[in-house]
Amino acid sequence: MRSTDVIDPAVPADRPDAPAWGLIAAMLASLFAVQTHRSFTVDPVRAVPVAALLTTIGIALAIGIHRRRPRLVAGAQAFLQMTLFTVLGVVLAYALAANAGPLWDVRLATMDREIGFRWNAALDLLDRFPPVIWLLGLAYHSLTLQMIVVIVVLSGMSRFDTLRTTVCAAIMSGFVTILISGFVPAMGNLFDPSHYRHLWPSVAWLERGLISGLRDGSMRTLDLTILIGIVSFPSFHATLAAIFIWAFRSIPRLALAGQGWALLTIVATPVFGGHYGVDVITGLALAPPAILTARYLTRDRTLSTQIMPRVPA
Repeated sequence: MRSTDVIDPAVPADRPDAPAWGLIAAMLASLFAVQTHRSFTVDPVRAVPVAALLTTIGIALAIGIHRRRPRLVAGAQAFLQMTLFTVLGVVLAYALAANAGPLWDVRLATMDREIGFRWNAALDLLDRFPPVIWLLGLAYHSLTLQMIVVIVVLSGMSRFDTLRTTVCAAIMSGFVTILISGFVPAMGNLFDPSHYRHLWPSVAWLERGLISGLRDGSMRTLDLTILIGIVSFPSFHATLAAIFIWAFRSIPRLALAGQGWALLTIVATPVFGGHYGVDVITGLALAPPAILTARYLTRDRTLSTQIMPRVPA
């Protein structure tokens, strides 16, 4: 006999899903609009893994709906939305980079100096402490794992309101950062790793050829198995980690560890993401309004309608 707390349909997903799906639709429309200027083709063989992943998540969602398992439905839907957002977001960022104007790196570096960031000195100091490098590097590259933990645990705990707010805020802020990147393109805060003994190459250093290829037109075939974020300003890594700090507060047993994990990710972002300080500051500033807006958009309006008194005619 199955446990009723697993299949009980009385645990509803109490926040609507329409806002997140609407944002995904808007991203798709934006991609089509940008594609009219610079078109990309997709390697069909390389697209198979992504298609298989989306199909698997879709099957899990269908099973959850059919068997009336709200936790499975909420988790599968969150994974489906975040996967679609990731694919569309990266491709949209590529398309915008291909159509972008002059790079902003000189201006962004100047802003960093004006507010007191001295990256050469910071990198020299960090290079003396390999354990710290490993800790921060692993934290930076674990953002996807953090997302998986947040989705699995929140859906498993039936915290559907927090889960949907988190997903909606992530998609919303990600969409905004991608659009801004089209107006503020940058290669990133680059440093040559060969000048250091222990520091790893940043993502910006590794993807500099990709950005150059997008801008000069030599890169027009997309490999969906290797989708790398290229947005420098604002830092979506910082935004998403800040959103996860908010989400982890709803998971009592993981709250402190999860928030510390996400905080380390933010600290690591300038070095291992190759971001300017202003990238991270702006990314962090995007998180609170994204969360507040997502909470407003995903609130349960049916409940407030039911408790409103009827006005006599």
